[in-house]
Amino acid sequence: MSRYIATRAIRGANALVTEAELMLQKALAEKGPEMKVSFPNTAYYLPLTLGMTGMEITTLGQLQSVLKQARQLLHPVPSKKHWTPYLGETLDSGMATLFAAEAIEAIRYAYSLQPEPMPGFQLAGGTAFTSPDNGAGGGSLDGHLNGPIDDIQLRSWGIQLVDGRMPGFAAIVGCAKSNEVAVKIVRELQKRNILCFLSGNVNGRSIIHQLVEEGVELGYDTYTVPFGTDTISAIYALGFATRSALTFGGLKGGQARDILLYNKERVFAFVLALGEVDDLKYAAAAGAINFGFPVIADTVIPEILPTGVTRYEHVVSMPFNEIDGKDDLERAERLVQKCIEVRGVKVKVADVPVPVPYGSAFEGEVVRKTDMRIEFGGKYSRCFEYLQMAPLEEVVDGKVEVVGPTFADVPSQGHMDMGIMVRVAGRQMQPDFEPVLERQIHYFVNGASGIQHIGQRDIAWIRISNAAADKGFNLEHFGKILHARFKTDFGAIVDKVQVTIYTEPEKVQELLGKARESYDFRNKRLADLTDDKVEEFYSCTLCQSFAPNHVCVVSPERLGLCGAYNWLDCKASFNINPTGPNQPIKLGKVIDFQKGYWTGTNDYAKIGSHGVVEEVSMYSIMENPMTACGCFECIVMLIPEANGVMVVSREDTSMTPAGMTFSTLAGIAGGGLQTPGVMGVGKFYLVSPKFIAADGGLKRVIWMSSVLKETMAEEFKAAAAREGDPDLLDKIADERNVTTVEELLAWLEEHNHPALVMDPMF
Repeated sequence: MSRYIATRAIRGANALVTEAELMLQKALAEKGPEMKVSFPNTAYYLPLTLGMTGMEITTLGQLQSVLKQARQLLHPVPSKKHWTPYLGETLDSGMATLFAAEAIEAIRYAYSLQPEPMPGFQLAGGTAFTSPDNGAGGGSLDGHLNGPIDDIQLRSWGIQLVDGRMPGFAAIVGCAKSNEVAVKIVRELQKRNILCFLSGNVNGRSIIHQLVEEGVELGYDTYTVPFGTDTISAIYALGFATRSALTFGGLKGGQARDILLYNKERVFAFVLALGEVDDLKYAAAAGAINFGFPVIADTVIPEILPTGVTRYEHVVSMPFNEIDGKDDLERAERLVQKCIEVRGVKVKVADVPVPVPYGSAFEGEVVRKTDMRIEFGGKYSRCFEYLQMAPLEEVVDGKVEVVGPTFADVPSQGHMDMGIMVRVAGRQMQPDFEPVLERQIHYFVNGASGIQHIGQRDIAWIRISNAAADKGFNLEHFGKILHARFKTDFGAIVDKVQVTIYTEPEKVQELLGKARESYDFRNKRLADLTDDKVEEFYSCTLCQSFAPNHVCVVSPERLGLCGAYNWLDCKASFNINPTGPNQPIKLGKVIDFQKGYWTGTNDYAKIGSHGVVEEVSMYSIMENPMTACGCFECIVMLIPEANGVMVVSREDTSMTPAGMTFSTLAGIAGGGLQTPGVMGVGKFYLVSPKFIAADGGLKRVIWMSSVLKETMAEEFKAAAAREGDPDLLDKIADERNVTTVEELLAWLEEHNHPALVMDPMF
């Protein structure tokens, strides 16, 4: 252990704890001890403090106990004589730094100083501002940097974290050598689908400034989240790591050792320190090492070799100008490669031959009209996509053909008709897999930087940006993307892929009719695919990488709680990877079909949950409901006074009649817990005939988030008609008119809701 690092980290920790204490004294005098403090849209209070100590901090006065604990963790700066460097003292000081940093940010929120204004955009009077069209992305909040990530976003990323699409995260602190290097570092991480958390500065200049100046789109949708230009803003990254353990791992506040070990083993993260490393950065880095996250610096600093806290080195020095490379951009690429190597991040990158950056991190990019070169579909044109199985001898692998004109002669911001026809062949291919593969077109096309894809089937809408077109992106590249991705991701069932792009309006219209005939056939086929027509369900253990004892059982009429995997998806997944996370569950003997018990599903529940769950009911919320990890789309919860259930969407931050928000409820529903009366589900399970069928089905829903009522209105109306109550949706309350049990009961009486006269749920 380097005495130099220990000295600087301990010195930085002492200074920050003292600063936090002084800030708190001032705040207590000005605001009073009862002044509320919190991070927005989280049920985890100050998450790192909650995770490490179990303390639920809600007021300024309670911060005193946090800083007292931070003070107790401090150690004196090492003596220059008779001192043996000791890693433990440095790690203690690192944890003290994290407590102090989180306390300071909480105090700043009390003064409305967080989140920071977005740099680089000014209104009259000097007010910082980020317009909707300046490329700031989904993470900016009304012209501000992100601040802490909210629970909704954490959970929406959940499935990407557990299925490997998002293999880890990088906490980037400081400022790169140049704007070009900053962009290159982020692009290299985005190509590998690694989440980037941005914070800190060097002499007042931050990587956030650099990226904004270069027009890089920042925000949740592009995996680049700007926390703040102060070094202590990095606390939000470690708060995210803590909440990952609390959200998906089923751990509770105060289980500090378990939370740290969880992150070491399951959350693949690292810190990339750019530019000069001062005392505070050393102290913050010591805090990150507690989590098992190594620190890689692009300057000359002492290194710390492995001692068991991380998988590899604790601190790695890779001076930027000494990196072997022909220029700075190549050095930046190799710096990123070193970070991935040190942490052991498992990266899967498809080799896609397109002239623009490619990766899942670009899926959320928005191409605004002012930046658009051409669009297909939408208001002024038609765009559809259709994938069909064909005999091996009829498919020419890798053939990409454009039939019709290109967009070369179409004015900028113009539009064209387009049909994307994909023919696949394979010895293991089945007709049931056609819709599974066809749905992937959305994700595959969206992975190209500067390309926006919305919708599917005959309502697809695609835009190509000016930047992508200027780099040479053309219609043929859609086919190259699809060929490369289908062969990479579905190579076990797809041997050949041929793509034809049609742009002649008459031909597009002709083929659209044929595609619609196939869509209708599939719809009828899926409608006939019910739980009683199959002999096996499928397991989904993807989320066990984060929630070790959770098991999801997927049937034709009950999709996965994340909403991303249905029965056909799991069937295809099993054919692709017979030893993977989706295994067939032979149903065996029926124990109780009404409640959804089979010998096979019960046997699997015991094995898959490592003995934690003995039985699982597929169709009941009241008796042995299915467990959840943390990436569910909705929470269904019993409201006993109303003899029904409420459904809360992940996007809904409002108060519910249960007196809890979604984030608070998620702590009850997630983590692999089996709690009668509470269940995490995928939103389309709500309209399934098997939705809590043993408890009364859809008619039991008495309150529902308005976002679900609005976005799924047609589906709910059809399901209500099936249940014999076509006006049911109008009888269900939402947050716009009901937030308490008393209001809910009055609403149900006024609207004559059927739950009031149904049998008691318990």
